[in-house]
Amino acid sequence: MSGLLVVVAGPSGVGKGTVLEVVLAALPDAEKSVSATTRDPRPGEVDGVHYHFVDTDRFDELVNEDAFLEHARYADHCYGTLADAVARRRDAGAVVILEIEVQGAAQVARRAPDALRIFLAPPDRDELHRRLRSRGTESDRQVRRRMDRADVELAAADEFDHVVVNHDPARAGAEVVALVKAARRRLADDRGDGGDEGDEHGRVDEPHREAMEPPTSA
Repeated sequence: MSGLLVVVAGPSGVGKGTVLEVVLAALPDAEKSVSATTRDPRPGEVDGVHYHFVDTDRFDELVNEDAFLEHARYADHCYGTLADAVARRRDAGAVVILEIEVQGAAQVARRAPDALRIFLAPPDRDELHRRLRSRGTESDRQVRRRMDRADVELAAADEFDHVVVNHDPARAGAEVVALVKAARRRLADDRGDGGDEGDEHGRVDEPHREAMEPPTSA
């Protein structure tokens, strides 16, 4: 049985990690893929759990070996999803969630067109800026660069299957869970497996596609 591949992308600071904590708690058979990265670990991050931390030479070797389902350079560091690891978990029937950058999501769309792609958006640009500043992990220059990158990424939201606006992580997480359940139901119907998602009539309510408020001037 092939499991579902779910892509969750959005600008840095939008709250992807926090929302996915809600999703993973609600979906026992879902798991987040562990990406490889060349950046240094942040406090509390564990190699092999949060990321596979590698140096630039090793990352380049993996690129040359075509080992990545997707890879991207972001904020002076490289990130990539190992294709074999994702394939093994999908073959086992798991829901595999990729928390990746918008650039990487476009690569996944080409290599795994059956993936469910969800864009996580902030309520507005000012709120995204506030969240980035409040993390306290980047300099003012780095925050400005991330905001410049975010403007490009927000413009790509319509390329995704669904947009979820993160006003509140619990609410956004519930919307993502509903989208995953609906996609699993469609996958089961396509295979003729039936399945037990949805209500007694086999329906799963999908959240509406919510439009993000237009960005305000910086």
